[in-house]
Amino acid sequence: MKKILIALPIEENQRPWLEEQAAGGEACSFLYRTPDGVVPADMEGVQAVIGTISRKPIAAAKDLEWLQLSWAGADLFTAPGLLADNVILTNASGAYGLAVAEHMLATTLALMKRLHQYGRQQDAHVWELLGMVSSLEDATVLVLGLGDIGRYYARMANALGAHVIGVKRTPGEKPDYVEELYTLDALDAQLGRADVVAMVLPGGAQTEHIMDERRLRLMKQGAFLINDGRGGAIDPAGLKRVLADGLLGGVALDVTEPEPLPADDPLWDDPRVIITPHCSGKFLLPQTLERVVKLCGENLRRYTHGEPLLHIVNRQIGY
Repeated sequence: MKKILIALPIEENQRPWLEEQAAGGEACSFLYRTPDGVVPADMEGVQAVIGTISRKPIAAAKDLEWLQLSWAGADLFTAPGLLADNVILTNASGAYGLAVAEHMLATTLALMKRLHQYGRQQDAHVWELLGMVSSLEDATVLVLGLGDIGRYYARMANALGAHVIGVKRTPGEKPDYVEELYTLDALDAQLGRADVVAMVLPGGAQTEHIMDERRLRLMKQGAFLINDGRGGAIDPAGLKRVLADGLLGGVALDVTEPEPLPADDPLWDDPRVIITPHCSGKFLLPQTLERVVKLCGENLRRYTHGEPLLHIVNRQIGY
């Protein structure tokens, strides 16, 4: 009998549906915990974990065969030695596109319409025009990272009349809503064309500080930078120097380096910067949790029926 630990913030009425996915397969017993309530003692005899838990109890799971994350990002769990070689790691890629892309679109428009700056004026009870604004219609939007979230955002930007350039790590078929598609080796040549650079890259060595000061200075004067992928994809020192020189029109960061952003970091007080606390990809949108539970249920069915799992992470590259 397989012992499966479920660490998802699900309701009682969702449990029967999830367990039903294992019906007809190998017999299972289920242990439920909150995501932050799992301790090493809980891992005794556990063969599968569904949900993202801390690394300490994972290291104590001597019988673990499968770890299903409730996140899309898997880089925190690919460190050498954390998981035995035989453990299959899967993520929740595909569950977060709607929530994160809508957040990105909201911050893009807020920057272009200066809503964040008007918000500061409202706090100060100031009634004053702040000058010209811009539009997504006919703007050039470079989407850096064209996975599920990037495709969602690209489709939204295209629907609002933007010319969308996609840049991804590996070659692939170009979606209809992307006018141009390139790989990372073409990034430098494309940055200067974009009115908006929207980043949704995963973590890992290949993406660490991919937007360093040199690349930030390749961006168009007055362009907007959006990052909802990993904070480490932008060099924070370089970003501050570029902002100090007045190159960028605005920046929206849902992820930062480090996290949480220290209270004394000057980015908090920069009127061109929108900062949100890594909230776009949480379970704050009900549809996100529904999608995660559905994905986990499908993989549970596959696991108990001996079928190949979906969304297997390549632990060598972190996605």
